[in-house]
Amino acid sequence: MNILKNILYLLPAAVLCVGCTAKEVPSTETGAGVHAEDQVDENLIVVGVSQVGAESDWRNAHTESIKSALTSENGFYLIFEDAQQKQENQIKAVRNFILQEVDYIVLAPIVETGWDAVLQEAKDAGIPVILDDRLADVDEDLYTCWLGTNAEKEGEDAGHWLEDYLKDSGRDQETVKMVTLQGTLGATAQIGRTNGFSKVLKEHDNWEMLEMMDGDFTQAKGQEVMEELLKKYEEIDVVICENDNMAFGAVDAIKAAGRTCGPEGEITIISFDAVRAAFDAMIAGDINVAFECNPLHGPKLAEILKTLSEGGKVDKIQYMEEKYFDMTMDLESIRETRAY
Repeated sequence: MNILKNILYLLPAAVLCVGCTAKEVPSTETGAGVHAEDQVDENLIVVGVSQVGAESDWRNAHTESIKSALTSENGFYLIFEDAQQKQENQIKAVRNFILQEVDYIVLAPIVETGWDAVLQEAKDAGIPVILDDRLADVDEDLYTCWLGTNAEKEGEDAGHWLEDYLKDSGRDQETVKMVTLQGTLGATAQIGRTNGFSKVLKEHDNWEMLEMMDGDFTQAKGQEVMEELLKKYEEIDVVICENDNMAFGAVDAIKAAGRTCGPEGEITIISFDAVRAAFDAMIAGDINVAFECNPLHGPKLAEILKTLSEGGKVDKIQYMEEKYFDMTMDLESIRETRAY
């Protein structure tokens, strides 16, 4: 039994109910927590989730999917922590989950490094850790499994899409000058998308990467970086934005500079995530293509946790199913089917 379940013996009998346990969970450093008046069935799977933050539309959809799946109706008791893009907040949250003796810890690491000590603490406490969305650069025995996107494949797919697009446009022999708005440096999606696209880039002597700059996965930073790049380079043919929000910022900067982008414009925009707003941008003719990074991890995460709680085994690496979307498709119809 974890501390959440033991605590019932310390509470007055008046707060007990048949089949329920009243548990008081100490608040974590970032402000969330469960209060004494909450009634928690002791048979629920107690899960502590440390989320990156709310830096993008994708992240918000990811959070909502997790919260919708890890409900009491589905057999879970969720303790959710928003790290506000600060690794120190995540480390504090994980340590508080350990003190609370949760059944499982789900961690979406802000960056890949710096997790050895706290994940070793979780292992020593006998609490399995599920890495979600982003990886951690640690020994594999410090986490049970990882669920997320194949970011490197996304980057490669984007490079191959650009090959075909330039060929269809009769520009495959031209010198193509490009820039990249990278996500938060050190994040799994940033590393994978950068490395994947770079593999294809190396195959083309006529592709010139002018510069790669950190846009931190946010629209404001994406716009700021794009403004700087437009001032620095007179000719830019392609902009690779490692998420949709940075692409929205880049489009704003390009238009403010009196330039054009999208299928009918002078600058090709490649984006990642494929949130609903990206479909709006593609339909408006501002973005050429968006590579999906499926944020709806909740149901798969619940499946993994239930399998583990029943003593089953799960694959160490699990990828979400993903596609890409461009102006050759019926974007308006597809948009209406999107859940995020």
